[in-house]
Amino acid sequence: MPQFNILPSSAVLQPTPFEVNILDAAIDELKLLLKYSKLPPDTYENTQEDGRYGVTNKWIRDAKDQWETKFDWRAHEAHINSFPQYTVPIVDDDGLTYDIHFAALFSEKSDAIPIVLIHGWPGSFLEFLPMLDKLRTSYTPATLPYHVIVPSLPGYAFSSPPPISKDLHIEDVARIFDKLVVGLGFGSGYVAQGGDIGSKVARIMAAGHSSCKAVHLNYCIMPEPSGFASIPLSDLENQGLAKTREFLRLGTAYALTHATKPGTIGIVLSSNPLALLAWIGEKFVAWPDEDLTLDTILESVSLYWFTDTISHSFYPYRETYTPGSVGTHENPTWYIQKPFGFSWFPKELAPVPRAWAATTGNLVFFRQHSKGGHFAALEQPEILLNDLDAFIAQVWKA
Repeated sequence: MPQFNILPSSAVLQPTPFEVNILDAAIDELKLLLKYSKLPPDTYENTQEDGRYGVTNKWIRDAKDQWETKFDWRAHEAHINSFPQYTVPIVDDDGLTYDIHFAALFSEKSDAIPIVLIHGWPGSFLEFLPMLDKLRTSYTPATLPYHVIVPSLPGYAFSSPPPISKDLHIEDVARIFDKLVVGLGFGSGYVAQGGDIGSKVARIMAAGHSSCKAVHLNYCIMPEPSGFASIPLSDLENQGLAKTREFLRLGTAYALTHATKPGTIGIVLSSNPLALLAWIGEKFVAWPDEDLTLDTILESVSLYWFTDTISHSFYPYRETYTPGSVGTHENPTWYIQKPFGFSWFPKELAPVPRAWAATTGNLVFFRQHSKGGHFAALEQPEILLNDLDAFIAQVWKA
């Protein structure tokens, strides 16, 4: 397999090659903790197969058994390590240093276009590996039309945790990631793409940093803009808004907990892998359009467990629930003047209408799909990659 690991000569940063290597003792400890983790008794709520009260006892029992007795972390680790990965220290404006982990495919083409792909919660850089796999099997390093950088958010996977000496905001993450991409040699221009929390980071990179020349999102949660109540919507858009209302009514308790009591929930989830599996697994069960394999879910939960990062991952949620704070998508401060593309997936948590998204930026590209949910890069990697191809082809030369 070609390596795609030659950095451009213009890079000023010197990333250190990185491989995942979880200690045998940590794997043994996980299995031991799972063995002695107590399952709850059956209740009316946890036996409802429609999942309206969360994961079922049957699901957690089966998932626990597979994780404890059949799941092969080493096989997943080998696959993850088949992609080039790096860590690099980024010195922020306040003098603090963040070691940022990222996977990447570097092209040898002189005109390759840099793209940064940004994940959210409970995701990780793993979400984008199917897209990277498609690219590395479709191209060689000499023909790959892009440089693709997939960083782990601070506090996630193998990136530095947020500092305990100061608060960390999404604007800070956007600035750190811009420093990363520029330091890799792409100060003359790059494209940012993101979903979930990554969509907010990507938006700020586009709106607030000159080197980001265009942005593509697949998530744009926001309230109804003023004056839009009488604007007609398509049947699909109305179905999407009904899903949004249902999510806001019944699906946001986790986010409120992350925002208001991150200390408490961090202790709960860091102390027991079965608790972590239930908390994260619920989202990987409920949020996709089509079922993900249990092995895929266990890979992601294992990454959170082995890196002990769940308690570090909550900081972006507090901004959403801070009194007087406005979510970044509808905040006019982060209006995107540059080319803005949006991919609409029907089973997204909050699939807002095209006209709403267009109030937040210079929307020049829009595609509406008939399948796909919250984890678009993981569920529909070819569709998302095709959208990104088409968007870049449309806007990059301009």
